Amino acid sequence: MFGMIRNSLFGSVEGWPCQVLSRGEKEEVTYEERTCEGGKFATVEVAGKQFDEAAKEAVLKLLKYVGGTNDKGVGMGMTAPVSITAFPGEAGSLQQKVKVSLRIPSQYQDNPPCPGDESIQIEEREGMTIYSTQFGGYAKEEDYVNYAAKLRSALGSEAAYRKDFYLCNGYDPPMKPYWRRNEVWFVKE
Repeated sequence: MFGMIRNSLFGSVEGWPCQVLSRGEKEEVTYEERTCEGGKFATVEVAGKQFDEAAKEAVLKLLKYVGGTNDKGVGMGMTAPVSITAFPGEAGSLQQKVKVSLRIPSQYQDNPPCPGDESIQIEEREGMTIYSTQFGGYAKEEDYVNYAAKLRSALGSEAAYRKDFYLCNGYDPPMKPYWRRNEVWFVKE
């Protein structure tokens, strides 16, 4: 099993197809507006646990799926980012539920393998336009909450985006210690 996960993490990584529409900077926060393609995504929902613990549990399930724990026994390779849908609670904290998603690699989009784990669902999603900001390090709940607040402040009241959730994205395997890329995405309305 570890071999399958390792292959997913160290093989080639396919990026989520997105195009930058504009860049901005306000209050020392750099942000972008991008359009991102839709497609099929493998998703896992975890509730009743703290954000970091729930996200880790869901990510491991998805890594096993793309690593070969599926009906075809095929290692599909990794896509980036791993996207965690976070649901804001009171006073800026996050609710105890997450939905973690991974875009199915392009060559499997038409006919994705069926997951061996019943908690993994395959979803078809529309394309979207997002506002994003980037930061480094090993991201935890506190980091995502802080950067979401910074992005909210930088965008001001003119920007229309979904307030009931936002996306916490990680681009790097856990073994990469430097120059890590994390982002917060707000979905434009």
